[in-house]
Amino acid sequence: GAPRLPLRQRLAVAGAVAGAAAAGWLYLRQQKERQRRSRRLQQLRQVALGQGDFQLQDTAGTPRSKADFLGRWVLLYFGFTHCPDVCPEELEKLSRAVELLERDPALPPLQPLFVTVDPERDDAAALARYLRDFHPRLLGLTGTPEQVRAAASAFRVYVSAGPRDSDGDYVVDHSVLTFLVDPDGLFRDCYGRSRTAEEVARSVRGHMDAYEPLPP
Repeated sequence: GAPRLPLRQRLAVAGAVAGAAAAGWLYLRQQKERQRRSRRLQQLRQVALGQGDFQLQDTAGTPRSKADFLGRWVLLYFGFTHCPDVCPEELEKLSRAVELLERDPALPPLQPLFVTVDPERDDAAALARYLRDFHPRLLGLTGTPEQVRAAASAFRVYVSAGPRDSDGDYVVDHSVLTFLVDPDGLFRDCYGRSRTAEEVARSVRGHMDAYEPLPP
């Protein structure tokens, strides 16, 4: 029969075959991973477009939607100006968290937003007056009852106006949550009443550090 190759050559051939098989397997795996990642990015982009959108107006009467804040991190809180204690506490906490993050100039910009759940009383002027007590860049958003309902629904925020008293006054029951939205428009986190300003700032910083933008 054919002469047998010396052992060293046989090992070299076997190694080359195994190496080629491994390289081929690795290439297929990488290709599969790239396709999976591409599909995942497409899904994320679709989610980002549809997730938590809103059509509201700021205190200057300028129409605002989620698209206006793409490219920036956003901390967003739903509340109302007649709220007796919860909303002022949460807005002070939000303002403090933003101040803590602003101390590090290396961090990307962060936009704080306040969306009213009480458009009947919280027009642009009422919002502007109320927000003067908090962070100077805190932007107030209001709209028609339908627009406000749609915005709350997009963030799955529970809102229910209570009965009116003899003066026509009422309290609005609502979810007490602050939402973190990344520069692509994706929800990253939400923070309840139990979280301190320091904890919120630390969490936001962690998300900023780990953030990888969605490719176009």
